[in-house]
Amino acid sequence: MSFVNIPGKYDFVGSFLRPQALKDAKVLYQNGKISAEEYNKVVEDEITKVVAKQKELGFHIITDGEFRRSFWHLDFMWGLEGVAHENNGSGVKFDAELALLDDTFLVGKIRAKAHPFVEYFKFLKQFEDENTIAKYTIPAPAQTYQQMIVPGNYEITRKFYPSNEELIHDIGVAYQDIIKQFYEAGCRNLQLDDCTWGAIVGDAAKQRYKSLGVDLEDVKQQLLDVNNLALENKPEDMVITSHICRGNYHSTFFNSGAYDSVADYVFAQENVNALFLEYDDARSGGFAPLAKVSADKKVVLGLITTKTPKLEDKETIKKRIYEAAKYIPLERLCLSPQCGFASCEIGNKLTEEEQWAKLALVKEIAEEVF
Repeated sequence: MSFVNIPGKYDFVGSFLRPQALKDAKVLYQNGKISAEEYNKVVEDEITKVVAKQKELGFHIITDGEFRRSFWHLDFMWGLEGVAHENNGSGVKFDAELALLDDTFLVGKIRAKAHPFVEYFKFLKQFEDENTIAKYTIPAPAQTYQQMIVPGNYEITRKFYPSNEELIHDIGVAYQDIIKQFYEAGCRNLQLDDCTWGAIVGDAAKQRYKSLGVDLEDVKQQLLDVNNLALENKPEDMVITSHICRGNYHSTFFNSGAYDSVADYVFAQENVNALFLEYDDARSGGFAPLAKVSADKKVVLGLITTKTPKLEDKETIKKRIYEAAKYIPLERLCLSPQCGFASCEIGNKLTEEEQWAKLALVKEIAEEVF
């Protein structure tokens, strides 16, 4: 499949619900009941099955479902030099519950090294054919940057980086190296998952940053700078997209707010090829900010929710696509769910059967509209 057809007119974000066999094997492995080799065999078998299902549904993009990781973002950071983590039972407060996440922090300067995700990609790549292309998902550079400056990490980070600019530089350069690693492994479809933009929209975020004495415009510029630094010297025949959402842990969310306040930065100036945008409910606001998307980008409308099993009404979704087309040409629009089905291994509150029904609906609507 040609890289010019990325993203697909019907696409998806990347993560899938973990099958029971995979969950059971992980428990056995963690309890010392099976070896790493035995566990990895189960992982590879389940990835093979989930790829086959994606192809069976007629999708031209395939992922490994993020089956090898616990968290959509932190596992990647652990593959960087200078990053460590501990499971202290802590987490991040989402709307309806606490998202239990490993503490992830600096123990030195951030540098790239041979990243394990590149090896994981090589396993996925074997399933490519003339109709499909493998996509790999990693957290955006801005996500790694934000992780290191959140309250609790800020003072630790200052031991190694006296300024945010120095931190931004090292993260950007490390990502350049890792992007090159993916490219040399044959990856032509890389997705940067980025909750940072979704975390700074809306009145609640504005008040939060004001209380910290932080200029929100400075924050926006820093997020843009680190992402664009990482994308410098990107190979021409490699599509790099960005997925922006407001949190998706166990069918709950982190933040609410329209894109208006960040559109001049990420929509207009971030040097990605396409934006996967959360638009599954009123928390994301209207489509007017899409007018700010630079002419060289496509937009994948995340109009189908992964948070609930109820199937959306087809005609309603079609109307929303045409509403979005008032601000950006229809030929530059695509359709997908708003996020993955299992951003963390806990997964969202629906069944595997309901998950596949959602994707079938995405494909059906996209084929009728586009």
